[in-house]
Amino acid sequence: MFESLGALAGSPWIYALVGVSVLLDVFLPVLPSGVLVIMGATAAAAGSEAATGRVPHDVPDILALTLCAATASVLGDLVAYRLAWRDGTRLARAIARSPRLALAQERLGAALAQGGGALVVLARFAPAGRSVVSLGAGAAHSRARDFLPWSALAGISWAAYSVALGYFGTHWLGAGWLATGVSILALVGAGSLAAYLMRRPRQGTEPAEAGAA
Repeated sequence: MFESLGALAGSPWIYALVGVSVLLDVFLPVLPSGVLVIMGATAAAAGSEAATGRVPHDVPDILALTLCAATASVLGDLVAYRLAWRDGTRLARAIARSPRLALAQERLGAALAQGGGALVVLARFAPAGRSVVSLGAGAAHSRARDFLPWSALAGISWAAYSVALGYFGTHWLGAGWLATGVSILALVGAGSLAAYLMRRPRQGTEPAEAGAA
């Protein structure tokens, strides 16, 4: 299985697989989109040694991989946002039944209203955070001009970070599964930190401010 994944990461199909996985993981957070991006970046880093004849030359382009992941992330956010906007009543009821989701939506509304969409960027790294933010922004009818720029920044930041982990991890630890494993652990660590920061109460955010959104 690992050998098959490694071969796929070094083929042009990695772009399609990364794009589809990142696009859909806003609805299915269990998809290993981050792992696929890291594996593609690992293959790209290994390709930098192609001149020595040690690895095949047909490997992903690091810039194309980053753009593919970032674009798919923004498109997925937009699809989720629009779907929740059109049929937000059912979603709003579901969110209201969960104090955690209700609090997340309240904080998101306040952050966007204040121009502090850094929460959108932070949520992109947290497990399922992207889903809560994108669907919550649509259900709350947040303005697209408030949400989408932050979504784009979030997608670029997440894609660049994931690619950098795989690329530099391979250069430092070698083109093997050790580098991939360490990079994945670093991605998981960033997600855990983002989830922790999202749970922390924000100073100066009052319920009245959220209602002003």
